[in-house]
Amino acid sequence: MDPQNSSLDEFSHFPPLHLQFFEPSPNPSPTAVPSPHPPGPPPTPPSNPNYHHFLSVPVPRKRRRGRSQPHRNPNTTSSSFFFVPVPNTTTTTTTPLPSKLENNPIPSPSLNPHSNSNSLPNKTPDVGEEIIVINKESTSEALTALTSGFPADSLTDEEINFGVCRVVGGIEQVNYILIRNHIISKWRENVSRWVSKEMFTESVPKHCHSLLDSAYNYLVSNGYINFGVAPEIKEKIPVEPSSNKLRVLVIGAGLAGLAAARQLMRLGFRVTVLEGRKRAGGRVYTKKMEGGAGNRISASADLGGSVLTGTLGNPLGILAKQLGSLLHKVRDKCPLYRLDGNSVDPEIDMKVEADFNRLLDKASRLRQLMGEVAMDVSLGSALETFWRVYWDSGNAEAMNLFNWHLANLEYANASLLSKLSLAFWDQDDPYDMGGDHCFLPGGNGRLVQALVENVPILYEKTVHTIRYGSDGVQVLAGSQVFEGDMVLCTVPLGVLKSGSIKFIPELPQRKLDAIKRLGYGLLNKVAMLFPYVFWETDLDTFGHLTDDSSSRGEFFLFYSYATVAGGPLLIALVAGEAAHKFESMPPTDAVTKVLQILKGIYEPKGINVPEPIQTVCTRWGGDPFSLGSYSNVAVGASGDDYDIMAESVGDGRLFFAGEATIRRYPATMHGAFLSGLRETAKMAHCANARALRMKVKVGKIPSKNAYSCASALTDLFREPDLEFGSFSVIFSWKNPDPKSPSILRVTFNDPRKKNHGDQPHSNKRLFEQLQSHFNQQQQLHVYTLLTRQQVLDLREVRGGDEMRLNFLCEKLGVKLIGRKGLGSTADSVISSIKAERGIRKQTSTFSASKLGISKLKTGTLKQKMIRKAKIVRNVKKSVPSPNKLTAPPNLKVSSECMITNQVPPTSSGSVPVGSLAEGPMVGLYTDEISYEIPV
Repeated sequence: MDPQNSSLDEFSHFPPLHLQFFEPSPNPSPTAVPSPHPPGPPPTPPSNPNYHHFLSVPVPRKRRRGRSQPHRNPNTTSSSFFFVPVPNTTTTTTTPLPSKLENNPIPSPSLNPHSNSNSLPNKTPDVGEEIIVINKESTSEALTALTSGFPADSLTDEEINFGVCRVVGGIEQVNYILIRNHIISKWRENVSRWVSKEMFTESVPKHCHSLLDSAYNYLVSNGYINFGVAPEIKEKIPVEPSSNKLRVLVIGAGLAGLAAARQLMRLGFRVTVLEGRKRAGGRVYTKKMEGGAGNRISASADLGGSVLTGTLGNPLGILAKQLGSLLHKVRDKCPLYRLDGNSVDPEIDMKVEADFNRLLDKASRLRQLMGEVAMDVSLGSALETFWRVYWDSGNAEAMNLFNWHLANLEYANASLLSKLSLAFWDQDDPYDMGGDHCFLPGGNGRLVQALVENVPILYEKTVHTIRYGSDGVQVLAGSQVFEGDMVLCTVPLGVLKSGSIKFIPELPQRKLDAIKRLGYGLLNKVAMLFPYVFWETDLDTFGHLTDDSSSRGEFFLFYSYATVAGGPLLIALVAGEAAHKFESMPPTDAVTKVLQILKGIYEPKGINVPEPIQTVCTRWGGDPFSLGSYSNVAVGASGDDYDIMAESVGDGRLFFAGEATIRRYPATMHGAFLSGLRETAKMAHCANARALRMKVKVGKIPSKNAYSCASALTDLFREPDLEFGSFSVIFSWKNPDPKSPSILRVTFNDPRKKNHGDQPHSNKRLFEQLQSHFNQQQQLHVYTLLTRQQVLDLREVRGGDEMRLNFLCEKLGVKLIGRKGLGSTADSVISSIKAERGIRKQTSTFSASKLGISKLKTGTLKQKMIRKAKIVRNVKKSVPSPNKLTAPPNLKVSSECMITNQVPPTSSGSVPVGSLAEGPMVGLYTDEISYEIPV
């Protein structure tokens, strides 16, 4: 099937399967790797007639980079995704959840160890909850979303952090997933157009428009839709950056850097890309080869990344489609040739390949039995041991075939098998994109050329120092200094390993350890332009065996680019140990060896092998801007190290992208591209959070109506809009925008909240001196401004108040302050909420009067006296009551304390909570503190 005509309907031929939700473990362990052949019979298929068409999507293994993945039985595939669609119907706009739901379709976590913790609960929902039906294509839309990396029955961690749903799990999550899938599918129908939110307002029921807002904003900001180089999408990039936007420096003009730069420019950031080479593209490099005397011959040779490994959901395939290019599927035919030039016997070839696959299966089961010990064992030692034990090593041809498959595996991982982790070498297999492996006609340089357009790139700028701090960043390249607010580092892992870039301050130790643990291997190529095609035209690959295991990767595989390069081009690959020896081999010797192999194959057939017109030998290991090819999971490393590589440092100043920072798609071009989009979303989030904190800081000057707003704040928090644990929130109901401001109040030493046992993030040394002044009935209030979405994120944090405080201070990076520290920004929010509630009260009072309900007299209300405090002694040690909420370690309070009862009364006789004596601001968080003391 041609890739451009590929459709998700190709999965419809799979037979019905048992219901099983599958989400690869976010922190895999050697014992959690699924066996290719699960023991025991499959579970009985569910009988619920409301759910049907259970589909499986087989995921090709990365080891198949040299040879195409043969068709496997979906029931024995080692990595498959299973999902269940909602009932297909077009008669109604909403569908009540089946009453028998608890008996069937939604798995419990105990039955599905690979599901996320946010998988749908196994319970019967309220009868009022409904699953919406957008159209009858929910099954195909779920498959489309699956190819974009979204699980079928749960939210990704990124979605949870973004706060796409008010509650994780339940019907609201189901409806969000349906809307999300629908938006992705609609964009995939025509990736050259800009998909607006208004396109879905008619198809999505009105009561779910808030979910539509969440889904659309999440997909756009994270680059899942509306990205690329189509004219309609390029029009969205502003001609000039916003004057109030931050300056971002991007180090490296590879796919990661270019993807991030374009997305940042679309968001209005001021971007400058620093590239050490004279060209863009990084490890993606298409060279124009040409020659010939009278009749000039030319071809485009991909000397770096060349194969699009999977086209279903591949963002680079989407870019190619936007450019109007039809991808060329790498055909399955791949004959192997012996040392004497004859073809390998097909039966022996099939047998050895089957035996090799069984060895991989045995290695998979072995690591499960070994547990954590498998982290210290290499994949190569396991495979070679099994081969000696179970198969006849005396058969020379079989042994040579076995070594060819080992070389192919070393090519897929850019590493010697003796250095690959047995436990985690294939940790990314469950996420591999389905679809064909393809070439882009004209080379992948066409993608780079399109991405470079209008991006401000400074070439030949070799970065040697990166300084980052609270005030911004400085990047030193030669004698030049570039300043910005944030910096994105996309240099290859090999460059980070070399230490050629100095970070000031030094990177955190956990990141340094991850850089050291992860492997970074080598692949080299010999590209040859011939005067004509002398090899078979019905194949794209063919292989060559050797009888020396140490050189098994030397020219073991040939790629024919004659159909896509524009000329008769052959490329020979050098992998494994041979790739390192190749770095010091004279180019003439390398070309001579390649021609000897080709002549040994074709001259016995009577085919003359001409001298090449032009040849190119790569030296990626010696390139100072790459120092290798791509990453892998070495012995002692795991998939966690990719996550650590992706972590930002310096309080949202220094970010990292590239194929070695993306756990799901390492060692791939599309992985590098996606990592750039990922970091753009993180940088935009940090910029917004920093801007919000700056507003709070600027608002420290007391406003004219400070006393009235303080009194209003006290009254508003008597009936908060949201309350969870020791946190309460007020916000405007008239403004549903997730970015609208809210005021959060945290109550310390609240007698109503009892802690049972110590929480993992509590600090028993804080507030000791503060508590010595007051009895156990007193309360301490601190505040902050958050967006409505951040409030919802905070509410979903599990682990109690202490974990929420840790999330608030560490994850969101906000500052808890006294009432007066909120400033004029909060005053306007308070006034707006007060006015809105006044209107609601008038309406409520009017309705009550009509019903004959009399109001309570003011004198019957229980009054409170408010005491204000200013601390006058240094806080050194504290031992809070075990039953009181304590502040996180990074919460700082004022350094002076003094008790006073001089409080300006209000008209009602009470005292405003924000009426505090003036005092110096010490630390990061609070300048004034208020206490409510019931009388």
